[in-house]
Amino acid sequence: MNSLVAEVPGSCRRLFPGLVSAVTVALAAKFISEHYGAPVMLMALLIGMAFTFLAEPDMKTAEGIEFASKKLLRFGVALLGLGITVQQIAAAGIGVVLLVFAGVGLTILAGVALARVTGRSLPFGLLTGGAVAICGASAALAISSVLPKSGPGQERDTIFTVIAVTALSTLAMIVYPMIGAALGLSDHAMGVFLGATIHDVAQVVGAGYSVSDEAGATATFVKLLRVALLVPVVVLVSLMFSRRGAAGQGGGLPVPFFVIGFAALVLIGSTNVIPPEISALLLDLSRWCLITAIAALGMKTSLKKLGEVGGVAIGIVCGLTVLLAIFALAAIRIFEI
Repeated sequence: MNSLVAEVPGSCRRLFPGLVSAVTVALAAKFISEHYGAPVMLMALLIGMAFTFLAEPDMKTAEGIEFASKKLLRFGVALLGLGITVQQIAAAGIGVVLLVFAGVGLTILAGVALARVTGRSLPFGLLTGGAVAICGASAALAISSVLPKSGPGQERDTIFTVIAVTALSTLAMIVYPMIGAALGLSDHAMGVFLGATIHDVAQVVGAGYSVSDEAGATATFVKLLRVALLVPVVVLVSLMFSRRGAAGQGGGLPVPFFVIGFAALVLIGSTNVIPPEISALLLDLSRWCLITAIAALGMKTSLKKLGEVGGVAIGIVCGLTVLLAIFALAAIRIFEI
């Protein structure tokens, strides 16, 4: 038995305790979500924050938690590409595509503008704007991974953004169908509205299918169209900050490898080379990677540090959410989508 353990690479042995800790928190979050209906990402964050001592530098679990919060996160985001195909994007119709593109662009620009007006940093504006505009927690994690490293403050802002968009997404899942019904939206228009505005995929699916099958299918597709924009947004953010870096620093790849992987999997998935069963299995693996990464991020963030974000930051995320909803409703009405 000892000889077998000795054969395990040293790096794997160092990562194992922290990875097991993060996976355990992810399992607990999944259990609570399935049995009590709580958002799994939010549960992973909150439970993880109860175990911040495991991420202390002198703990054996610290290295594995760091790995889960970064490397595992990027792997999970890359696998999301299997959920989108080129055929789906082409079949959407120009009106829906333009609405999604304009909504994402407007929200990110508004995030940057609000951050500047309120004295927050450009990375914070991009982080919150991108999370609200694209796909909630997953977008926040992906964008954060290519922002310039600024110490604990960046991880604090990322955790705050994940909590904020998850909470607002859950609220929107309940409120937005009522707003759509009050405005007399058709099932198709309702699906477009829900898919273009709610932050997280799970809440989009829940809200859409609570209205009708047509609304659910439309909402899910429109949401995945927003997710597809994660690639160009992350690439642009990465290029922006790579050009702002020191002129003498050398030519590493400006586009993160996980973004290339995401785009490649979109193309591979579009060819139907991967059997549907395998694709579904990999997408499930992606979900678990993201939940585990969120748990690890929670372990690295204390409630005290999170409180330092302030009420202004909450106002920014809420304001961006309202802006996106108003824009989508106006576009649906004006262009009769």
